Amino acid sequence: METQVSSEKLLVDAALKQWQTGVDRANKLFGGASHEVLEREVAPGKNRLIYLLGHLLAVSDTMYATLRLGERLHPEYDAMFLKSSDRAVTPIASAEELKAAWVVVHERLQVEMAKLSAAEWLERHASVSEEDFVKEPHRNRFAILLGRTNHLSYHLGQVVLTK
Repeated sequence: METQVSSEKLLVDAALKQWQTGVDRANKLFGGASHEVLEREVAPGKNRLIYLLGHLLAVSDTMYATLRLGERLHPEYDAMFLKSSDRAVTPIASAEELKAAWVVVHERLQVEMAKLSAAEWLERHASVSEEDFVKEPHRNRFAILLGRTNHLSYHLGQVVLTK
């Protein structure tokens, strides 16, 4: 018997695959990077790779709350990597700590996002009120996934520039 897959599910699956491709690329770029490599700047006077790792990790961690998937794992990284520019806060988390947190955050995120149905992806995200969502239904979980995937890809492009 042939099962019909909805267009919505196909779109969600494609978006989740793109997200995971970005996470996998980041795993390769950051995972084996030495302390020396992580101290490289994207351009003179610009962000270091360790800052980008922490920034991407903190943004991914915010997805738990924004997508209404549960409690965040590492809100303590916000001050270092979301609310401050590189070198504005010292000390920052170590490379080893960030790499370990990266794995845990993304493994759990992958599991939690896979549980959502296509219809649930079209529900509002936590940063929009129910009243505003009625007027702006595009402010949904799926839009957050697309935006975060684009954000991840943008910064991975910066990382590649340092090679």
